[in-house]
Amino acid sequence: MRADRLVAALLLLQARGRTTAAELAEQLEVSVATARRDLEALSAAGIPVYPQPGRGGGWSLLGGARTDLSGLTATEAQALFLLAGPAAATAPQVKSALRKLVRALPGTFRAEAAADAVVVDPARWGEPDRARPEMVDALQAAVVRRRKVRLTYADRAGQQTERMVDPLGLVDKDDVWYLLAGTAHGQRTFRVDRIRDAVVTDLAAQRPPDFRLPAAWQLVVEEMERRRSLLSATVLVDARFVPVLQSQFGRHCEVLDSVREGRRRVRLAAPTARTIAEQVAGWGARIEVLEPAAVRAELARIGTELTARYG
Repeated sequence: MRADRLVAALLLLQARGRTTAAELAEQLEVSVATARRDLEALSAAGIPVYPQPGRGGGWSLLGGARTDLSGLTATEAQALFLLAGPAAATAPQVKSALRKLVRALPGTFRAEAAADAVVVDPARWGEPDRARPEMVDALQAAVVRRRKVRLTYADRAGQQTERMVDPLGLVDKDDVWYLLAGTAHGQRTFRVDRIRDAVVTDLAAQRPPDFRLPAAWQLVVEEMERRRSLLSATVLVDARFVPVLQSQFGRHCEVLDSVREGRRRVRLAAPTARTIAEQVAGWGARIEVLEPAAVRAELARIGTELTARYG
């Protein structure tokens, strides 16, 4: 039998005290025969599970034992979901196992189960690779425990402010981590590498009942994409360099078509003409900017400055 079904079956027995093969089959989305074999396998493995025939019968734990999560503490139960949560975003079998586990959890644990505490978004924004911030684990635990966090946060200019937030979820966007949180001014997104300090309090955090982390993150991405692609430029580059450009600009690099001699027309997007010029200036003559004139003018300005200093 599959390990996820074995654990789910055991947890369901512990939560209910007794279940029938038909009820287990419905919960685990398998046939009644498969559910019955799973129960028999549990018994054969030494788990004190036994069948009780007759009306009102079913499968029970020895002595009607009813415990929470095989004796796991709340912290240990949370750890299971913390460990599996990131994997569940990319592994359907893990997501399926967690869904079955949640169904079997007693009610007091369901609210704390955080299989969706983390979203993994592999699409790049042109950011360099970064190490996982040490603060992620503490913030993730705060999401699961529903506890307010006192943040010391630095903006782009390095100016620090302190604020109390309700942590809603974490997003790993290709090694750049973000915290989605409720604040006094509505939902906000914080880059974890700009959080200078985070103190998890004992105050209960508020979480909107209809909050769904993937949907909330999609709204953040759409707004960020709008801001990051206010201006676009069309450039010519050798086909062999296109993957490097795609790594540099992420989803803001679009291959349009091929031209002669193995060159490609590529569209690059950024907030301003200066931003694009600064990012492609290091390519020298390997990139030819076709349009707009504003980007070409910025490149000329950069070239003039460099010539004046180093020429």
